[in-house]
Amino acid sequence: MSIAAHAAGADQVRTVLSYTFAQAGVEGFVHARDIDTGAEFAHHGDSRVVLASVFKIPIVLEYARQAAAGRLDRAGRHMVTAAHRAGGSGTDGCLYDVEMSARDLAFMMMTISDNAATDLLLDIVGIDRVRKTLEELGFAGLGVSSSRALDDDIRRELGFAPGSSIDDQLAGISDERLLALGVSDPERSPSSTPRQVTALLAAIWRNEAGPAEACAEVRGIMSQQVWQHRLVAGFPEAGVKIAGKTGTDFAVRNEAGVVEFPDGKRYAVGVFLRTSSAAGRQPLADRAIGQAARAAIDHLRS
Repeated sequence: MSIAAHAAGADQVRTVLSYTFAQAGVEGFVHARDIDTGAEFAHHGDSRVVLASVFKIPIVLEYARQAAAGRLDRAGRHMVTAAHRAGGSGTDGCLYDVEMSARDLAFMMMTISDNAATDLLLDIVGIDRVRKTLEELGFAGLGVSSSRALDDDIRRELGFAPGSSIDDQLAGISDERLLALGVSDPERSPSSTPRQVTALLAAIWRNEAGPAEACAEVRGIMSQQVWQHRLVAGFPEAGVKIAGKTGTDFAVRNEAGVVEFPDGKRYAVGVFLRTSSAAGRQPLADRAIGQAARAAIDHLRS
């Protein structure tokens, strides 16, 4: 395909994406890259976007790097206490303290987006070390935070008592107020660009983000994510493997990951949505993530 034809094809895909996002009632930002050739497709790929739980990717990378270097014991035992729990998936919703290995904290963080496991693991590896690693790898602009810090910001903005349950107090709070919270603002919440996120994923898949052992561990954990309603929705055929990490907040629905085809081709892709509703269930938006990823990757494969 000629350069001109390829560019025209990219414009057509962007038109399709604009329609897809409009139908879902969202604003969308997309970047995809061929991990092996470096070919790219972007739809607002350099805009700052809120990462939400996609920021857990550099945390699991730092865990794996420290484990591979012998600075952290994967089997070391750690206690998830009430200081980390706020209610949610996994240990975050447990009533009592849970003892878990460092490796399993990483597993829970990435596979079911367990926020309590995330915060404890971040305490173990050190947020400054995560940021230093990102800087050394050339990703200084990629934001990271603890979940409890973001929850504290929400409580302050909504006037909730410190440490109180956020979910139990949301009844009666308008969509307009929830959509305007700082956690959904890329200037006030951990953010990056879709292009930067796929570059980090490509570095992990090419064993350039740390020792090969560390990168392989991250890939293995990410391949076990349980959510099947976003990226996966765009690739139903047998033999396609997907490793990803979702991110969700009041005005945010994301997923970034790697799609591997039976022919050996590998693509890093990130789809980041800004929604017009704060509803917890938004199947059209979720489906649009898979549709957008499919359109972007199909263009790279054409």
